[in-house]
Amino acid sequence: MNRPNPDDLLPADFDRFVLSCLADAPGGIDEFSLIKVLAAHFPDTLFAEPGALRDPLTLFQTHFLLFHALYRLSDRLTEQGLELQVHALSIRMLPRGQVAEQRTLLREADPLRSYYLDWEQWLTTQGEDVERLLKGFSQGGAGVSRQEVSAALEVFELREPVDARRIKQRYRELMSQHHPDRGGSTDRVQDVNQALLILQRYYGKP
Repeated sequence: MNRPNPDDLLPADFDRFVLSCLADAPGGIDEFSLIKVLAAHFPDTLFAEPGALRDPLTLFQTHFLLFHALYRLSDRLTEQGLELQVHALSIRMLPRGQVAEQRTLLREADPLRSYYLDWEQWLTTQGEDVERLLKGFSQGGAGVSRQEVSAALEVFELREPVDARRIKQRYRELMSQHHPDRGGSTDRVQDVNQALLILQRYYGKP
């Protein structure tokens, strides 16, 4: 049985092209937009498969391949003094020193990293497994894991039970507290904004 490895599925200049995309989007790029760019630039790869964004199993495989490649790239960038933040809503590259002293739980708590670097997950996940995942997501926020929600709640210094109204109230409090115009940290504001996107996808908007 043929067991492809990541290098079989990724184009040779994948890293170089992704880095150029991130350089053109210093504020970050979301996963869906990056996949569309990859599909246009690499038409003979999984990213350009007709079902890449429709068929559940192909969507999972495309998503997993991308995140597997991004986490591998992240490890290599660390050696160059750079940090690659990997999240479905925002993939971006930063100088490591910019966040070294004020790393938040959202950045440090990354329980998904080992999952995406385990290529056996890509090889063994079947259509029925993806259906179970989707069913679980439908009971909460679509495309948002519980680990991501927990990390985002830590950024907001909240504990469940919470609702969309409380999240919005806490967001205003944090923005008022950490806004750069009031002596706050730009990095902290970015973390709060990223956490808000996760929580809104899970809890909805008030």
